[in-house]
Amino acid sequence: MTKFSLFLTAVLLFTPMAAQAQAPFTKGEVIHYNVKQMGIKAGEATLKFAGDTYRDGQKYTLVIFTARGFAFFDEERIFLDMATLLPKIVMRDLNISGKKENIMEEYFQDKGLVRVTKMLGDQSSSVVELKKKGPIENIYGFLYRLRMKGPVAIGMKMDLNLPTVNIVLEAKKEVPLEVAGQRVTAVMLKSVPDKYTLWFDKTEKVLPLRIAGALGFSNTVMTFVRVDYEKEAAFSEKE
Repeated sequence: MTKFSLFLTAVLLFTPMAAQAQAPFTKGEVIHYNVKQMGIKAGEATLKFAGDTYRDGQKYTLVIFTARGFAFFDEERIFLDMATLLPKIVMRDLNISGKKENIMEEYFQDKGLVRVTKMLGDQSSSVVELKKKGPIENIYGFLYRLRMKGPVAIGMKMDLNLPTVNIVLEAKKEVPLEVAGQRVTAVMLKSVPDKYTLWFDKTEKVLPLRIAGALGFSNTVMTFVRVDYEKEAAFSEKE
């Protein structure tokens, strides 16, 4: 890795959210996607930037991802450190073909540890601890931190240590893309190993226009439909 890419990784990881006033997203932003599998629409998804929230007396930045289709439902409530946008807690509610799971991921960044507690309905639970080299990422938290840096430049490389895989993400090239009935130019990022492909627009919004690999289903791509802004989003959680 070059000195530049090492510097860029550090900047992306530790830029304070004090700069959020200049961020291209605000509380209440909701990005809508179609979920396509092998080119056929299989469901819909939303990605919400919910802003500041509380959980167990602690203040976080909350992102909510929801995907639903004929045979699946996936909601992730991602509680991020306000200064770094690194994950602290992820609460996941899954229903895949009638099989329900509730999963809590606790991220101990200082220890390089992720504790995963899984509930299978009301029947049983399991706890697994994953040791990782930090910082440990969440893919959706990473999207917002990357957007804060402005338009994505070709050649940018970023190391991401996710709970189950370590990847290197690189901005490869500009590509033409049809989005919501319009032809645009997007910057495409690919990961090594080949797990994720991301496409970002080149405007000041730095919108993620397509996301492949994040849902975990084979040949599934999220494609941008529109972005809305909820004026009074009721996302404050005081649990």
